[in-house]
Amino acid sequence: MTEVTAIYYFEPETGTTPEFAAQAIADEETTGTWTDLSTRTDYVERLDGKVLSLKPSGDGYITEILYPAEIFEPGNISQYLSVIAGNLFGLGRLKCVRLLDVDFPKELTRFNGPNFGIKGVRKLIGTEKSKRPHVGTIIKPKVGLNPKDTAEVAYLAAIGGVDFIKDDETLTDQKFCPLFERVETVMSRLDDAMSETGRSILYAANVSERADKIVERARKAVDCGANAVMVDVITCGFCAVEALAQDPGINVPIHVHRTMHAAMTRNTKHGIAMRPIARLVRLAGGDQLHTGTVSGKMGHDPKDIIVDNKTLTDEYFGLNPVFPVASGGLYPGKVHAELSALGTEIILQAGGGIHGHPDGTKYGAMAMRQAVDAFMEGASPEEYAKTHRELRLAIEKWGI
Repeated sequence: MTEVTAIYYFEPETGTTPEFAAQAIADEETTGTWTDLSTRTDYVERLDGKVLSLKPSGDGYITEILYPAEIFEPGNISQYLSVIAGNLFGLGRLKCVRLLDVDFPKELTRFNGPNFGIKGVRKLIGTEKSKRPHVGTIIKPKVGLNPKDTAEVAYLAAIGGVDFIKDDETLTDQKFCPLFERVETVMSRLDDAMSETGRSILYAANVSERADKIVERARKAVDCGANAVMVDVITCGFCAVEALAQDPGINVPIHVHRTMHAAMTRNTKHGIAMRPIARLVRLAGGDQLHTGTVSGKMGHDPKDIIVDNKTLTDEYFGLNPVFPVASGGLYPGKVHAELSALGTEIILQAGGGIHGHPDGTKYGAMAMRQAVDAFMEGASPEEYAKTHRELRLAIEKWGI
């Protein structure tokens, strides 16, 4: 393939034919506008968008549109989005339109991609052989704790068995918990936990910041001891992920949160699906990305999540696979459902499902690990809970 193809769902406005509506998308995103142009020359025609297919789907239509590769600036993700997801969402001839997926040719995917990816993160944690899912947590309450108390929560989660700890998406460098003080204090306690348990634990500090400062902030966080960094990709931009991944001073995994994504992804008829976002995060260099759960508190279609995760893990121009993250309303009783549907090449991220355990954070982390162990051993959570008190208490509180 030498061109870009994008797939859209749309519903035309009353009085507009689907053929006209599909062509309107192709025109708006390439060389056309609402009227004839005296400035159009013959050589511009090679950059016209083309409707490759059009078929009914539900209340609307699915169309595949070809965009000439030449219209894209190689390596500029922001510009890529301006073509495949630009002004089309406001076209008056469309009731709604949703970007479902996009496929790029090799010449437009010459990115380094994830520096660590699944294999690299597993090597850091020490799970290359076991291939078990990783268990992660978010510091809770999500904001409000001071650095000392944040570090204590992280320590308890670590000795309980989590592999990964991250800041909340809303916690950056507020006065009540300054970023660099937080990183130093958390990593000091995690050093204690790693010495006590012999296990490696990653902590992703949220370095989300404006474009001209995010790399500097991430470098300083790493200098303070952070062994991973986190970025809010929708609010900061794909180029922020790329800038972090390409900086030699940030030689740690990049955890990508998708906060605000549902403003684009939740409406199944309008906006942008998760799949193009996942594809672009992989190109940009994210090592881990939240894609959703099949049983958690956020609304998702399990069939979509499975394919979204494959977008992160299947072969794609030689780029390292990204570690999918399942998060949002998870607790031990939901582990079996998640792993049955999504497989074990995943990070299970639980916040309240760990810190809300009847016996506290340490035992909540133990319960999550026990639920994972039960699945890996082929046991039901109910059966495993008979000999594992922490899991039993979690099931008694939240159920299966």
